[in-house]
Amino acid sequence: MMRKHSALLLVALAATVSAQAPAVRRATNVASLTAFSAFYQARPVLIVGTIAQQDNGDVRVSDGTGALRIIAKGDTPDGLGEVRGDFWDIGRMNPEDPRLAGYDLQRTFHMDPEAAWPRPGQIMALVTSTVTPTTTPTSPTIRNMVLFPSKFVGEHVTVTGQFAGRNLLGELPDAPGKSRYDFVLRSPDAAIWVTNMRPKGKDFELSLDTRIDTGRWLEVGGILQQGRGLQWLDATAGTLKLTKAPVDSAADAPIRVSIAPPPEVLFSAPTADETDVQLSTSTRVQFSRDIDPATFKGHVRVTSDGKDTDVTTQYNASGRVLEIHFPTGLEPFSKVVVELQEGILGADKQPLKPWTITFNTAGK
Repeated sequence: MMRKHSALLLVALAATVSAQAPAVRRATNVASLTAFSAFYQARPVLIVGTIAQQDNGDVRVSDGTGALRIIAKGDTPDGLGEVRGDFWDIGRMNPEDPRLAGYDLQRTFHMDPEAAWPRPGQIMALVTSTVTPTTTPTSPTIRNMVLFPSKFVGEHVTVTGQFAGRNLLGELPDAPGKSRYDFVLRSPDAAIWVTNMRPKGKDFELSLDTRIDTGRWLEVGGILQQGRGLQWLDATAGTLKLTKAPVDSAADAPIRVSIAPPPEVLFSAPTADETDVQLSTSTRVQFSRDIDPATFKGHVRVTSDGKDTDVTTQYNASGRVLEIHFPTGLEPFSKVVVELQEGILGADKQPLKPWTITFNTAGK
């Protein structure tokens, strides 16, 4: 059987460097990577932790949210270091993926060549470009709180960031769901939620669901909290105010707001071409971005052996999950096709590409 690595992140050295202009590397931490591996799949990221070699030769990095194994070619500096690279969830790739060429999968990822391919989330890797020494920060910037959450959690801090509405730029994998007005503040390579605070003051009220205000800068104070791989600022009443973009350091330079990618389906249950699916099942679909739930109406179709099937839908915004229920159940030994048709929109009105999945039900 394939060994289980649900709490293990492998960090490997990239064989080549892309000649294309890289995407913005997002600051994150071990807890977020392991909790939201689907979101971070194939994305360039940065984590920070204490790097140390074990007695058995393994090298691990710990950041206060977890301890991870590093697999890298060449020497790796001991002590506090920045680890940069592209995040891989091996189970979301396939054996023919060209990115895996040149790796000894058994030696590098501890994969039994005789076993089945790993499941999503079972073996994860950060394909590194650099590992460099760093120092512990003293100021609670957004970037520092994401990279060093254990240093600032539970502390009252004041931060400045660019308003990003209700995660309109798709920079964070999930929402803490603490209040109806939760919003995101961002810096050039990091983002954090602000909870229990409406983005409204004496002379302003910012839009949570459109990009009209994503160029505005805010200052807010509160207590840093964390859970489920997320960090958020539990805002203190009376601390929110408009401010100007900081220009005193490169890390806090003004940000050019880029267009986030359109939403896409990350995974589903049942999975594609699954067989012997129970007749009482429902279908769950998770998206990469927030979806406008009103746009599901009239755009979700299910057929069983070519005949339309009655369904009801329920959207969980905090997890970005659509649940499709079959009130009368499914027919035995039937071919079920689930379609998300054109017309479904993200929260920022970008269209979801039409998506289809097929599975087969079991007998009675």
